[in-house]
Amino acid sequence: MSNNKILLIYTGGTIGMHKDAETGALVPFDFSKILEQIPELKLIDKQIDTISFEKPVDSSNIQPRHWIKLAEIIEQNYDHYDGFVILHGSDTMAYTASALSFMLENLSKPVILTGSQLPIGDLRTDAKENIITSIEIAGSYENGKPLVPEVGIYFEFKLLRGNRTVKSSAEHFNAFDSPNYAPLAQSGVHLKFFKHRILPVSQGIFSIHKKLEENVIVLKVHPALTKAQLSYIINIPGLKAVILETYGSGNSLTADWFLGLLKQAVTEKGIHIVNITQCLSGSISPDKYETGRKLMETGALNGKDLTTEAALTKMMYLLGKNLSKKALKQAFERSIRGEMSV
Repeated sequence: MSNNKILLIYTGGTIGMHKDAETGALVPFDFSKILEQIPELKLIDKQIDTISFEKPVDSSNIQPRHWIKLAEIIEQNYDHYDGFVILHGSDTMAYTASALSFMLENLSKPVILTGSQLPIGDLRTDAKENIITSIEIAGSYENGKPLVPEVGIYFEFKLLRGNRTVKSSAEHFNAFDSPNYAPLAQSGVHLKFFKHRILPVSQGIFSIHKKLEENVIVLKVHPALTKAQLSYIINIPGLKAVILETYGSGNSLTADWFLGLLKQAVTEKGIHIVNITQCLSGSISPDKYETGRKLMETGALNGKDLTTEAALTKMMYLLGKNLSKKALKQAFERSIRGEMSV
């Protein structure tokens, strides 16, 4: 399908910078003038409209309220466009992509996030290819149906599932990785879509979820973790959940104080403890070692092969639905947006 309508949403980040002619400093440019920066967009057989945050946000400052704003922009324009491309700083892009994947219920159109490691005005920028190909992907339809009806991240010739993605490099153009799920598409001379890996088009009615519980923290297990530190954390007023990054296949301390504090958090305080691996790839296997088994006996949830970004945002989303403890456990431990392996 040609002449598809694509909405380009600019949030901020390196991609929207260029060098000031007088000072040489990097400054944001007026994103409504993007065609001046990328004249190649005129050659794409799609209608491209742009919308920008009133004040661009460095991705290091992205907060849940910005995710809600993005979801609202997509909701308001959902019936008017065939696909959406979000230009976003790379540092928190995986968090935003993961959050949106849960917030956008019954999504049946492409939502592609991209950015760049070098500003759009830089001679060696990766921004142009990333934007152009993201637009092509967002507008790729077959027999009237989108080829990628889900939230993805496109960077350096690869389209990855958004809630499977982590930022793996601070300086390479190939900045993102999807350690537990292969790419959805590959860009070369031709765009190659791996249809068997892509979620099916949803038949439900599109809606957004704006209630996210922010009283969730991430805690990395390490050899110097003390009883006082863990006790302080689980006694944080209003704390609802802890995403616990454990060793290897889901292993952690077996000290009585450690397991006792976690069990107290679950049974007495109603705090949800999630066990995920701190390794870049792989899944927890809590029955493999006694150290993992004892942790799960405290009532911890099985995070399987979730990324930290997906575990955090999925918990925020589910807590916002006010589910019972049993219903939340069932929903968390199964895949609802393709975010974990079954």
